[in-house]
Amino acid sequence: MVGRIGMAGVLVAALAACGGGGGEAAGAARPAERSSDGARTAATGTAGTTPAQTPAQTAGPTSGGAAQGRAPAQSGDVRRALAGMSLEEKVGQLFMPVLYGTTAGTVSGENQARYGAQTPAKVVARYHLGGVILFPANVKSVGQVVALTNGLQKASPEVPLLIGTDQENGLVSRMGALMTPFPGAAQVGATRSTALSRAVARATGDELRALGVNLDFAPVADVNVNPKNPVIGKRAFGDDPAHVSRMVSAAVKGFADANVAATAKHFPGHGDTDVDSHTGLPVIKHTRAQWERLDAPPFRAAIASGVDAVMSAHIVFPKLDPSGDPATLSKPILTGLLRDKLGFKGVISTDALNMEGVRKKYDDGEVAVRAVLAGADLLLMPNDFPKAYNAVLTAAKSGRISKQRLDQSVTRLLTLKQARGILRGAPAASAAKAAGVLRSAEHRRLAARVARGGR
Repeated sequence: MVGRIGMAGVLVAALAACGGGGGEAAGAARPAERSSDGARTAATGTAGTTPAQTPAQTAGPTSGGAAQGRAPAQSGDVRRALAGMSLEEKVGQLFMPVLYGTTAGTVSGENQARYGAQTPAKVVARYHLGGVILFPANVKSVGQVVALTNGLQKASPEVPLLIGTDQENGLVSRMGALMTPFPGAAQVGATRSTALSRAVARATGDELRALGVNLDFAPVADVNVNPKNPVIGKRAFGDDPAHVSRMVSAAVKGFADANVAATAKHFPGHGDTDVDSHTGLPVIKHTRAQWERLDAPPFRAAIASGVDAVMSAHIVFPKLDPSGDPATLSKPILTGLLRDKLGFKGVISTDALNMEGVRKKYDDGEVAVRAVLAGADLLLMPNDFPKAYNAVLTAAKSGRISKQRLDQSVTRLLTLKQARGILRGAPAASAAKAAGVLRSAEHRRLAARVARGGR
């Protein structure tokens, strides 16, 4: 994802996005900072078992598709959690705004201005948020991040948070100040080793989990078929669909080994663009047959490997949907292709909703509503959060977003939380344990091996 973030104390609520898994806050943004998956970030400071499948993921595609008829399969815990929620709480689960502060109790005028609550903890509680996403401005030290994630979870006692970040490694490394500096996807891909792809994802996931982060907006599943692509480039494993598919599949399994949710991005494929979706609306002119051959294979592989989430792209793909709407707002793409054709039953996250690519035709409230109607479950970083939240709430009250449709998304989010062991309560992170995991000798040796080309 790639939204823009303002001010120095950012705390983003939940899954991330287009250019690299996370979004950036709207408003007074620093030009050098990209949203969660944006390629440029002034503050990063970085150089460079089988997956546990949920019932909603393992069920094969159905003729009607999850968004066309019945809701995803529910466990008892998920069913009870859903039944105990008010409408406002259900709507809150869909959102992941940017918050400001390095602790859950940090008082920020920015939070007050944007959300009507001064601290990250109060914003989480007020809107019943589904999760938060961390950016470099939220990262000062191991102990500080552990205290932050633990404090955020305490603010959401009824339904624990998905706490995410864009840790692709390489160019997009939001937690790079603390974590092992693993090479990015292009260097991992150059080793041709699926074992190394899985090992790097496992090690990355282990370090994130030690900090209290339970979701990564990685791996990038785009095939870098356009060398002029301003967004993807070295963030992709390569330019061959079969090779990228193998590496993506291995990475998804590696994150599952670490019990961290993985997110394949950016569907239906951002690899052949020459426009940055942070500032414009790219158009991909592939035919349906070219999409099947070039763009779809890594996403198929990710789904087959049990990927937890898939992030949409703010790109127009006329041969997949002639409406002119970006994929994030396209029911033919998110529901017709991703749900019905590819059989994906997990969480669909938007890329950052403060990016210009998704805001060309509609205001911030309508964008959020249309994303849900298209099939999205997680609404990442809306530009005007109150407007987006109230628009979705109003649409749910009026029936424009049906109760069934809303419950489908909340069920998927709760199922993901259950799959990653946090639905009944997120385990507290330990600063002492994290200090022994982050930048361990074993992980540094692994990073060095990848940097040497796998030797």
